Amino acid sequence: MAISLRRFVQGDEHALVSLLNNAQVQRFLSPKIPYPYTEADASWWVREGAQSEHIYAIEHDNELIGCISATVGQFEYAKSAEVGYWLGQPYWHQGFASEALQQLLNKLAHGTDLLRLHAVVFAGNKASQALLARCGFVLEGQLRQAIVKQGQRFDGLIYGLLLDDIR
Repeated sequence: MAISLRRFVQGDEHALVSLLNNAQVQRFLSPKIPYPYTEADASWWVREGAQSEHIYAIEHDNELIGCISATVGQFEYAKSAEVGYWLGQPYWHQGFASEALQQLLNKLAHGTDLLRLHAVVFAGNKASQALLARCGFVLEGQLRQAIVKQGQRFDGLIYGLLLDDIR
């Protein structure tokens, strides 16, 4: 079940459109990811959106299967980063997300001076909650009605990890 993390490249657009035009994949994603997801969205993502330092395509058997990232904060949060990820539905429940998150944690723990990571997940996203717990994140709190998507309000659960705990 080997996966790798790599930069997004031209040619990933078709897989992005295919994977992200799935209501189940989109269900717990940030509304900043458009739905429906178009070729133009994918072209922009590959050309510009994915150019930040810690944004990676998740690849398995030479196929794009998802995305994982760490967005570094600013000012007093410059030593912290927010982790986000998604996988295409055909790749769920196979250990790919755990492996991708472990690889990202290793890159960040041993290749940066970041101190902590956090992730905010929809309260109903049990799979993501379990993934974060398996990878050492601790539930730190509940952000009541912090997420608004398609006119609905959701609680966000914030999970945190101190990178010194894995260095």
